[in-house]
Amino acid sequence: MASNPNPIFISSDSLHSILSHSTLIQHFHSSLPTVSSAINTPIRQHYSLSPSSSLLLMPSWSSAPSLPYIGVKLVTHFPQNSTINLPGIHANYVLFSSTTGQPLASMDGTLLTLYRTASVSGLASKILAKKNSKILIMIGAGALAPHLIKAHLSSSPSLQKVIIWNRTIKKAIDLAGTLQKSNEFKGVSFETNESLDEIVPLGDIISCATNAETPLVKGERLKHGAHLDLVGSFRETMKECDDEAIKRGRVYVDNEAALVEAGELVGAFERGVIGKGDVGGNLVELIEGKKVGRNDCEEITVFKSVGSGVVDLLAAQLVYETCMKKNKC
Repeated sequence: MASNPNPIFISSDSLHSILSHSTLIQHFHSSLPTVSSAINTPIRQHYSLSPSSSLLLMPSWSSAPSLPYIGVKLVTHFPQNSTINLPGIHANYVLFSSTTGQPLASMDGTLLTLYRTASVSGLASKILAKKNSKILIMIGAGALAPHLIKAHLSSSPSLQKVIIWNRTIKKAIDLAGTLQKSNEFKGVSFETNESLDEIVPLGDIISCATNAETPLVKGERLKHGAHLDLVGSFRETMKECDDEAIKRGRVYVDNEAALVEAGELVGAFERGVIGKGDVGGNLVELIEGKKVGRNDCEEITVFKSVGSGVVDLLAAQLVYETCMKKNKC
């Protein structure tokens, strides 16, 4: 694609108008198998700015002709911002040409991450969840939750009900009300419930996006045929489900980093619940058909994602190229 002579800024509003979870899921499905091996993603660089704040740099670049880009996500973490009613994490994504090195665009990295994270989960549920799934359980009602809900509804059109749980029930009620009023998914009802023990056994798809360090999903309560989507944990101390869920389910990951970063898996490996060889495969292998997904309607599947620069770059590509093609920026 011909590059723009001047770098463009893609605002959050423009990004919302360009991206949809459905189109991003399709883009990942078609692009990941062909370009993932051609994308370099070094370990993220972390710099402490103060005892509590930090700066993270996450570069990636592609050698594939179909993806002629370099991308860098810059993230600041200021947890003390909660005292002044600001988000603790801010991010910007900068895109360059890998042919000339020209800066092409910058965009809201926080919003881009929300879309790509949810769309990875949506793509996994499209492959792993039962085709007649009816009930989605959303555990957590933070910024990622509405994106996850929309991604799962896009990839599993048979879903009829969404039940939202959150430690602060008001956040769950507010989110359910907002989604119901939007009327984006006609025929889908949005509810809340304060009891995880009551709703987990109902879930055909259970999606978790929390910072939990004590397991929320008990494996003994998962019904046969359920698909468990774990998004929240990215450190060894974090875990959204117990060992029984890992033991009962067939586990898949978005990429190999999940095997060393996700608390649910690291702990299960250490305790001998499963071995690394028991993991069913990664997302690219599932898309390509190199690894088998769901075997039957009774099997429990578990998908654990931790994110990667590969999907960041692919999401930024879709935003930039759509923007240039449709002159939406």
